Amino acid sequence: MSRLRRMFQASMDATKKAISGSFDDLMPPPEKYIFNFNSKKELTKWHLYSDSEFGGLSSASLQIPESENGTTTGIFSGNLSLEVTQGAKWNISRGGFCGMRSKKFDGFIDLDSYDTIAMKLKGDGRCYISTIYTENWVNSPGQMEDNSWQSFIYVPKDNWYIAKIPLARYLPTWRGNVIDAEIEMNPSRVLGMSFSVNAEGGVPGARSGPGDFRLELDWIKAMRTQ
Repeated sequence: MSRLRRMFQASMDATKKAISGSFDDLMPPPEKYIFNFNSKKELTKWHLYSDSEFGGLSSASLQIPESENGTTTGIFSGNLSLEVTQGAKWNISRGGFCGMRSKKFDGFIDLDSYDTIAMKLKGDGRCYISTIYTENWVNSPGQMEDNSWQSFIYVPKDNWYIAKIPLARYLPTWRGNVIDAEIEMNPSRVLGMSFSVNAEGGVPGARSGPGDFRLELDWIKAMRTQ
């Protein structure tokens, strides 16, 4: 059913572009910036979350400090703790996660003409999770949650690194668990993105465990590589 819906939506989008007569829409640029952490205004586009909402003791912040040379970047940092508050409302056995999620776009952004997400990052050797949220058509109609697609990013320590993740590498997930089914992302209906970090898990060789974390972000963009 999802494939039929995607074909129908793609047909509708192509028709609208043809009617509008916009050459830029018909031939989009090879790169499209989604987020650029070059001003404090960018902070208004994101909100933070952590296990503290459920009784955990992890904490996070997102800042865009001013530098002496005039350049700015976003800094997502904090502390991961496996401890939980005694007597918390939510019955969780351990904590250890933080994230930053973009607020929903005004409508959506269309990435159907692109095949890769690129991010300029400076990390701490930890493994982070990149999530793309799309319009809900995988879940049942009674579930109002957005569809989420996730991929791990290992960010080397202390050096700027451009991570390029093909959209095909993003796996469908529901509440952090991979959906074991053949489902295709609908890149024409992207609603938002997020970064998150867990104290445990990730890829072999990456730094893990409780303690401080720090991820510096310059920009996020979509690319057409083929």
